[in-house]
Amino acid sequence: MSGQKPSLKSAGSSQSRFQVAVVAEPAAAPHPAPHPAPHPAPSAPPASSTDGSRAPEESKVRSRSVGFLDSGMDIGLPPDVSHEPDTAKSDSVSLHSTGTGHTHVSDSQSNTYYMRTFGHNTIDAVPNIEFYRQTAAPFGEKLTRPSLSELHDELDKELFEDVLANGDEPSAAEEAAALAAKEAKGGTVKFGWVKGVLIRCMLNIWGVMLFIRMSWIVGQAGTGLTIAIILMATLVTTITGLSTSAIATNGFVRGGGAYYLISRSLGPEFGGSIGLIFAFANAVAVAMYVVGFAETVVEMLNDVDALMTDELNDIRIVGSLTVILLLGISVAGMEWEAKAQIVLLVILLGAIANYFIGSFMPTERKEAKGVFGYNTAIFLENLGPDFRDEETFFSVFAIFFPAATGILAGANISGDLSDPQSAIPKGTLLAILITGITYVAIAISAGSCIVRDATGDRNDTVSDTVNCTDAACTLGYDFSICREGGCQYGLMNDFQVMSLVSAFGPLITAGIFSATLSSALASLVSAPKVFQALCKDNIYPGLSVFAKGYGKNNEPLRGYVLTFAIGLAFILIAELNIIAPIISNFFLASYALINFSVFHASLANSPGWRPSFKYYNMWVSLAGAILCCVVMFVINWWAALVTLLIVLALYIYVSYKKPDVNWGSSTQALIYNQSLTHCLNLTGVEDHVKNFRPQCLLLAGYPNARPALVQLVHSFTKNVGLMICGHIKTVSRRPNFKDLSQDHARCQRWLNKRRIKAFYTPVFSDNLRHGAQFLMQAVGLGRLKPNTLVMGFKNNWSDGDMRDVEIYVNTMHDAFDLQFGVVILRLQEGLDVSHIQDQDELLTSQEKPLFGSKDVVVSVSLAKDSKNTSNQISPLIMREGGKEETKTKSPLSLTDQRLLEASQRFKKKQGKGTIDVWWLFDDGGLTLLIPYLLINRSKWGDCRIRIFIGGKINRIDHDRRVMATLLSRFRIDFSDIIVLGDINTKPKKHNKLSFKELTEPYRLKEDDMEQEAAERLKAQEPWRITDNELELYKAKTNRQIRLNELLKEHSSTAKLIVMSMPLARKGAVSSALYMCWLETLSKDLPPLLLVRGNHQSVLTFYS
Repeated sequence: MSGQKPSLKSAGSSQSRFQVAVVAEPAAAPHPAPHPAPHPAPSAPPASSTDGSRAPEESKVRSRSVGFLDSGMDIGLPPDVSHEPDTAKSDSVSLHSTGTGHTHVSDSQSNTYYMRTFGHNTIDAVPNIEFYRQTAAPFGEKLTRPSLSELHDELDKELFEDVLANGDEPSAAEEAAALAAKEAKGGTVKFGWVKGVLIRCMLNIWGVMLFIRMSWIVGQAGTGLTIAIILMATLVTTITGLSTSAIATNGFVRGGGAYYLISRSLGPEFGGSIGLIFAFANAVAVAMYVVGFAETVVEMLNDVDALMTDELNDIRIVGSLTVILLLGISVAGMEWEAKAQIVLLVILLGAIANYFIGSFMPTERKEAKGVFGYNTAIFLENLGPDFRDEETFFSVFAIFFPAATGILAGANISGDLSDPQSAIPKGTLLAILITGITYVAIAISAGSCIVRDATGDRNDTVSDTVNCTDAACTLGYDFSICREGGCQYGLMNDFQVMSLVSAFGPLITAGIFSATLSSALASLVSAPKVFQALCKDNIYPGLSVFAKGYGKNNEPLRGYVLTFAIGLAFILIAELNIIAPIISNFFLASYALINFSVFHASLANSPGWRPSFKYYNMWVSLAGAILCCVVMFVINWWAALVTLLIVLALYIYVSYKKPDVNWGSSTQALIYNQSLTHCLNLTGVEDHVKNFRPQCLLLAGYPNARPALVQLVHSFTKNVGLMICGHIKTVSRRPNFKDLSQDHARCQRWLNKRRIKAFYTPVFSDNLRHGAQFLMQAVGLGRLKPNTLVMGFKNNWSDGDMRDVEIYVNTMHDAFDLQFGVVILRLQEGLDVSHIQDQDELLTSQEKPLFGSKDVVVSVSLAKDSKNTSNQISPLIMREGGKEETKTKSPLSLTDQRLLEASQRFKKKQGKGTIDVWWLFDDGGLTLLIPYLLINRSKWGDCRIRIFIGGKINRIDHDRRVMATLLSRFRIDFSDIIVLGDINTKPKKHNKLSFKELTEPYRLKEDDMEQEAAERLKAQEPWRITDNELELYKAKTNRQIRLNELLKEHSSTAKLIVMSMPLARKGAVSSALYMCWLETLSKDLPPLLLVRGNHQSVLTFYS
């Protein structure tokens, strides 16, 4: 085809951009006519068929394709395209080549190429930036790509009514209209990198230090060490600037500056703590800069004897008026504030230029005050240090370093930048370079043309009688008297010496005003912006009132008022010497965390960490973070400690509160990395008995369906072993992924809220046994795999379907086949509370609903082992607005009240009592290990272990001593050992009769029927108990009956009974007989835990 862009426009086309093509079944579709000879066609034919309208039943709709037509464009075919008028057309017109140099139009069924833009003939969407946005698109509702379910699942009977291709981008006309509408409303003001970042950073870094302290630093440290101090400070800020650039270019940056960068990288704990103190530091910095300005004004008033009251109160008055004026500029909007910054920059640049011009001007009248112009002798004399008044290199560095701060002034208004990802790196790094060169140039200039000391007396010239060797002596002046002190001029004595050097002194004063006011204005804007971003994230719930913004720029007016109030309060104090070092340390703590963020993100090696700014290094960033911490202590050690304590306190608070945010921080990435590494490392190490932990797969359904079971297992696995709440869902139709993920999130949140350290893992299966097999074989990772299956006892087994009993018992057999230990908990009241309304909701009213505005009933359990079976649910209806409503509560029956009380039994402290361990058979020690783990918990701490073992009457003392020796070697404390010498005594007759009545409904009674019929019945109902089986296991049956009698006799008051679980040989003992054993053994007793390990040692007495 030619380079001309082909386009389509149907003669009878609708005004809609979206056209749905109905594709008919092949049987019902008209056969296309043969292609005639090509001939020119100026436009495409109408979308409808030429042979009249099609009957509705003629076209069974098979699928739909979505086309994109822009009605606003003139859509004609290129000259080399022809069409066939007799061909049955659908709305999807395609092109194909004939091999003759011409392209033909054909219907969508006869070829594969569409003349429309790729991706607009299907619901499947092409890549689009709008799909990756986290907020609404600029043209209205946020676009979302089709879900996998929409593309993959079977079609419903009702066809799509309004199928839209989510991949469709707005047309040029739409974009222009949206832009025009936005401009008509008055769009937000956004700044470029020069106005938004470069100018702000330069103004903040060029502080008052430039004019009134730089010369003094040169006098104290000498030119050489002063340059070293400047380079050290610049090194810290440059590394921080590089780190800031890396974070800022790793994704879209919103408002919030340093807080946003740190919180999105390291998480809410670090971000929330540093954000609060950073906002506070900026607010107090307003007071610092304004007081610096007020002091200069009051000095000028004092020189002309024009003080209003006294110096201190005049500083307060001038400072208060100044901060009110600055507040007015800030509240007027960012545009006015930016204009004010430009005016201040012009004044500041004029003052700097004024100094350098003055340094080259004739100096005769200034020589007596120590200003001689550029001279090699002066440069060499000032090259080395001359520390006085107990000053040191580090004390001078501490005075200078605050002048280098301010590099985040541009980043702090990141929300007002048109392109923060580009503006922050360019503006910040260029500002550091320009200001660093300026500081070095002024240091060299001052050290080359001004002597350290001068009297100011023109008569102090060199005489022949005095031995003078100073640089001033070579220039004809003798200032040796200054060694005794008292001189007022020179680098060491005159803070205003730069005014003396400059061409026009008052312009330096204007520069001082500009430097202080610009820094104050930048801080006054930064603090509310950072604070607003912090409040929007709701890290500190009480501060959310300051999140509200006003006007087109979303100005934080409440934040401005708060910053003004803090600044005014500190201005009225007017003594900032104590607070100043803490503020400097607050800024440094922010820089340290920004550097650490880059190191941490690089270390985590997350695929999401891919900044477009490449000039950074993780180790350099780490060195920068360490340097920042060192500088904090160099500036003021006690202020550094205070800063660290405040950050730590806020970190602990935010960690404790656990704000419900997920920003994909590098902390999460590093935890994942470390977890994966440790899991892999564990796989290379064989299990050792000393490191055995009960890692439990708990079949509890929904976690809140059997809270007693969950709480008890958590008691002996917390911080010790793995706990997985497996949920086997036996539903006829599998729900969609969205419902599954919401269900999973709800259950995991229920566990997390109750601080139960467990994982919730659902699985779909046709029955309990198969689901348990899936879980036991597949769940877990490496060594973090379950080794113990925990279930509740099936209290209602005799009332339900015996096929469920068969599945239940076979599940235990499967666990033993897979070398799992098995633990079964029985409470006489039962475990399943899911049928009781409002017993324990999966969501609370404070939590956000996961489903839009529709009413959704959440099924809590498909219970099969409670007294009310299978269809009982605990409904929880969530309604629009985040409120929850439940059905009207009916009064609970006495049985349900007892069940509800029993379900909370293991949640509370157990008090004094005993855990009775009936260790009748050696299963490797699991029966003994679980009670030991329990009594180490605070809830069970007041309980003591009693050991019950089987033995002979004539050797009870010997058996007791042997067991005591074993327990002491295991280092397990016990209160008593009871040897049962009468286990093999025959049980009471009425108990044997009760057992017979229990087994009666499940007996096969093969003697009463033909052998073939008996075998057929046994094959159909394998749980049936044969007469041979009863006779063969008569002794074992009697033992279970007798053990129940002994349990009632010895352990009726125990807090918990832990007992060796009897085993049933697979294929020999029927399910019904085994359940009768368990029922007989465990009935009418306190909470009973039946335990059977996998007969591998879990205890050892070797070191």
